[in-house]
Amino acid sequence: MAEEKIVNTQVDGGSERGISKANVDPVSHIEMGGDDLKKDHVDYNRIDAEVAKYTSDVAIHITPEENSRLKRLIDKRVLSIMVFTYFLQALDKGTMSFTSIMGVKEDLHLVGQQFSWLTTCIYIAILFVEYPTNYMIQRLPIAKYLGSSIIIWGVVLALHSVAKNFTHILVLRTLLGIFEAVCQPAFVFLSSMWYKREEQAATVTYWYMMNGMQQIVGGLLAYSFSLIKSAPKGNSPLKSWQAIFITYGSFSVLWGIVVLWWMPDSPMRAKCFSEEDKKLMVERVRSNQTGVQNRQFRRYQVVEAFKDPQMYCYCLIAICTTLPTSGLGAFANIIIKGFKFTLLQTQLLAMVLGAYIILVLLSSNWIIKRTGQNVLVMMVYVIPSFVGTIVLMTVQNTSKATQGGLLFSYYLVLSFWAAQTVAMSLISRNIAGQSKKTIVVAANFISWATGNAIGPQVFLAWDEPRYFIAFATHMGCYCLLVLVLIFLRFYLKSQNAKKDRIQAERAASGIGGVDVDMVHAFDDLTDQENMNFRYVY
Repeated sequence: MAEEKIVNTQVDGGSERGISKANVDPVSHIEMGGDDLKKDHVDYNRIDAEVAKYTSDVAIHITPEENSRLKRLIDKRVLSIMVFTYFLQALDKGTMSFTSIMGVKEDLHLVGQQFSWLTTCIYIAILFVEYPTNYMIQRLPIAKYLGSSIIIWGVVLALHSVAKNFTHILVLRTLLGIFEAVCQPAFVFLSSMWYKREEQAATVTYWYMMNGMQQIVGGLLAYSFSLIKSAPKGNSPLKSWQAIFITYGSFSVLWGIVVLWWMPDSPMRAKCFSEEDKKLMVERVRSNQTGVQNRQFRRYQVVEAFKDPQMYCYCLIAICTTLPTSGLGAFANIIIKGFKFTLLQTQLLAMVLGAYIILVLLSSNWIIKRTGQNVLVMMVYVIPSFVGTIVLMTVQNTSKATQGGLLFSYYLVLSFWAAQTVAMSLISRNIAGQSKKTIVVAANFISWATGNAIGPQVFLAWDEPRYFIAFATHMGCYCLLVLVLIFLRFYLKSQNAKKDRIQAERAASGIGGVDVDMVHAFDDLTDQENMNFRYVY
């Protein structure tokens, strides 16, 4: 049995964590010698100063009614912002797809693969700024950083309307990628900061399904903007694609101001909530065992992140899902129009595509809640993507029947989006330790950007309208995705079994078993070093 020793946890204003005596009283507790975790009290050497003011040594019971009330408050202030911001970002990013058949290619004299580069450049920019962005998310007031970025990307989007050639629009698209890079990683951190593990899959689904909503709303708006007739055939001083960029950009600026005013940076800094509610909001995420925030850099967590097979699985999932997504998104209207639909029919059919994406994400989330199976559901939703892609590669458009069949098959292809969404929620639920999470989230979104950058490039101009090479590449992605998911499920299941075995051995030898009160939930421990942590798969 490890040697026991009495340790007095001193707290002073000069310590690196910056917790004053006024905020946290000194506590005495029993530590286990060696590497065993201290079991009686929070380790204030590891806990974030702001979090320490709002947490206790042991778990506090919160009634279901109180929990529901708190969640409604959080949904109103946080989820509403995340959902609409992601919708706006998806709408802004998707403008090139809608304007691709509204004359922008001709007016900017785009030839060959230049249109593809207007999507690729966004993600190349994200590749370079993703790690600095994640670093700043961990250290800056997250709502202020997000709101400021929205305002800037709104200005950049509005400036798209004055572009005259490929160089102008390429520079603007690159800047758009730089300032939009904050959105998704910030939402992953916010989801784990404000929501319980069992709520995070639904939370991520709600904001991520705005990709589908933007197809619906964007299709309707694009249809409306398509009716604008500029001189000499009409009276408008603006062309339809210019009007879209100005409108969307201006609205984004206004929304950025709303985010700055309405959204709190963290439960601890939320002036809109009472002190008691803030304490309960921190307490309700204790069971996550992933903490709330911690600005102290821990090198060993970075090393652990690079040694953890999870990180590479999530990166491969990101590449295998975003490579098809970005190409299908950028070329959606071109592909649908290639099935011999008119311009206005194509804009409206994009709305149906958005409805299907929402159906996929909501249904997959419902099945996960009912079954508790995450990875298996991800695999099941890849199957329709195989079927739809095979049809698109083998069936030629020869009649009205094949026209409808090809369109339906194109919708089916987007079923794999469920895997992309669930994978993001798994990161927020399965990665603990703030420094480790920063690395894993950054690596995931670098992979996400890589897939998105490559995606449009496999749609070769000389291969349209069927894009056989692109869809063959997508088939390879789906095959690799299934193999990665099989390994991930096996790995997470084996890690949980290993922790169960270790805890049982410790309990049998009398050196401690399960930490029922989750004393160290806010101690910035990684998922591997916290023996209480169990992976979701």
